[in-house]
Amino acid sequence: MRISAVFLAGTGIFFAVIGVVYWFTSYEDAGFLLLMGSALLGLLPGSYYLWWSYKMKPRLDDDPEGSIAEGAGAVDSFPGSSIWPFILGMGAMFAALTFVFGLWMAPLAAALIVSAAVGVTVESRRGGAV
Repeated sequence: MRISAVFLAGTGIFFAVIGVVYWFTSYEDAGFLLLMGSALLGLLPGSYYLWWSYKMKPRLDDDPEGSIAEGAGAVDSFPGSSIWPFILGMGAMFAALTFVFGLWMAPLAAALIVSAAVGVTVESRRGGAV
């Protein structure tokens, strides 16, 4: 977790430094804001991972003496096939199309997104296809 935190925070710091240099060399708003947004995309999860890594036990990838054999075993159960991610994607597509074609698509998008959320939840609780 700490390796990921340092990598993400380093990426955020890099973009912040480049953004400040860009601002003082060009005084252009759009590029500066995009670079600062990129810095936040690295700093926010990086700082959260770093905060979380102090509260949990060290992971195997944080141990420099660790081996692959220590991480062997069952990770978790993952569903083989499910229709619900496709339905969620269709709902997201219709939600995006709502901005193009108007609010009449919003109920369809909301129905697809809610049904996908319910379907994924029920499928994960029962352990099979719904």
